[in-house]
Amino acid sequence: MDFIQRSKEIFNLEIAELQKLADKIGPEINQAVEQIYACKGKLVIMGVGKTGIIGHKIASSLASTGTSSIFINAAEAMHGDLGMINSNDIVMLISNSGNSAEILNVVAPLKEIGCSLMAMTGNPRSALAKEVSLVLNVGISKEACPLGLAPTTSTTATLVMGDALTICLMERRGFKAENFALYHPGGALGRRLISRVKDEMFTDIPKVHETTIFKDIIYEVSNKRLGMTMVYNDAEQAVGIITDGDIRRAIQKFDELKNLTAAEIMTHSFKRITPDELLTEALELMDINKITTLTVVDASDQVIGILSIHNIIDFRIKHK
Repeated sequence: MDFIQRSKEIFNLEIAELQKLADKIGPEINQAVEQIYACKGKLVIMGVGKTGIIGHKIASSLASTGTSSIFINAAEAMHGDLGMINSNDIVMLISNSGNSAEILNVVAPLKEIGCSLMAMTGNPRSALAKEVSLVLNVGISKEACPLGLAPTTSTTATLVMGDALTICLMERRGFKAENFALYHPGGALGRRLISRVKDEMFTDIPKVHETTIFKDIIYEVSNKRLGMTMVYNDAEQAVGIITDGDIRRAIQKFDELKNLTAAEIMTHSFKRITPDELLTEALELMDINKITTLTVVDASDQVIGILSIHNIIDFRIKHK
């Protein structure tokens, strides 16, 4: 057997089933998102077996993206774990058939607790579907398993529906990168997302005055190794910037360089950023403006540091 070709067939089968499922999505997803968003408690995902494993992943994704969520195994719920649920919660019951005894057994006690019930099921006409207020249909017509027995396409469909619900809720909440970092502080990705300009900026600021002559400008740019220097007036206010590019343009423009002053070759405007901005935002600003350094200013617009592209590159290397 050509397992390369067989694998492609399985991919194509599952993709085709997912597309048919996507076409069935209707107003129920809007209702689910709004009800979960407005929930005063938490979202409890409940399932058993392989759908339970998928449910655990869905709950984890929701919890890490701003939706208070936990997973409870339906079988264990009947032996004490129902105590984790209260009347302010929403319970999402996952069952492909919608007729699983373990799932149906928890319905009555959940209603007694007083929580809201939803279902993610492949059978919208099942016993489970009739017991809940809202159904997300994950029904597929064919499993990838050639025997039609092992949950394959059906678990993929449930997983993707869970991803859709997670992302819709992220967008409903306006969830941002810094929020994600708050829930992932221990990982490299979290450190990258939560790090701010003030954590990586240089505070030894290259500095010349408007009257500084060319050779002293070159010395300051070379000495601080940032490829630039700030230019100040007599009142010690930053009035411009000189970069490597400004120096090259001056060499091309002027025949006599010895008596050139900073005021004659500086760029009057320079891009600013505040110290509490994220490094990701600083990188985006550099990219948009095709520059490699940013001037860091405080609330009174005083220069307090310089952020270089090399700071960001070094930081990313350290936190891969």
